[in-house]
Amino acid sequence: MNVMNIMLFGAPGAGKGTQAKFIIDKYGIPQISTGDMLRAAISEGTEMGMEAKKFMDEGKLVPDSTIIGIIKDRLSQEDCKKGFILDGFPRTLAQAEALEVLLKELNMNLDKVISLNVPDSLIVGRVVGRRVCPNCGASFHIENNPPKVEGKCDYCGSDLIIRKDDNKDTVEKRLSAYHEQTAPLFNFYSERGVMVELDGTKEINEIAKEIFNILG
Repeated sequence: MNVMNIMLFGAPGAGKGTQAKFIIDKYGIPQISTGDMLRAAISEGTEMGMEAKKFMDEGKLVPDSTIIGIIKDRLSQEDCKKGFILDGFPRTLAQAEALEVLLKELNMNLDKVISLNVPDSLIVGRVVGRRVCPNCGASFHIENNPPKVEGKCDYCGSDLIIRKDDNKDTVEKRLSAYHEQTAPLFNFYSERGVMVELDGTKEINEIAKEIFNILG
């Protein structure tokens, strides 16, 4: 298999985490989710985790220097040699530029940026109904993508949780931060010829099929 370095792009709640799981199952490449890495640092109570927690609790973004450091360590690990899926990063132009420098340094390229386009009104409903697995990071929805057994993860059987920031107020704050800070990345990656747009309101399996066609 060719090396496959991809990024999932879209607003919080657009379905990036769900699609990442399909890609992992099919291609066996790891998902680099800054959210998961930060949550791990917080639950382990590391200094960086505690610093990140202050920002996340207020619905603010964690500083770039903290995140780039975490990502560099992660991309240098053995399981990223065949490729990786970036999910939820970069969020700003400054981060995208820092990532570009980092990838050059690591002798890596970004092959595809897959944008899942979903209107804000749908996203609020999606996020409020989201349930996640604290153990393996899988994501479900009580209506759109329910687990096979209520309250249990399909993949590892752990009890699903509602994230503290998955509520209407925080979602609306995150969406406005997304439009202000992250949406400009669309042009950044379009100019580099790696951006592909998909309709993120389609059925989950249909989106997965379209992604597989793009990745080949």
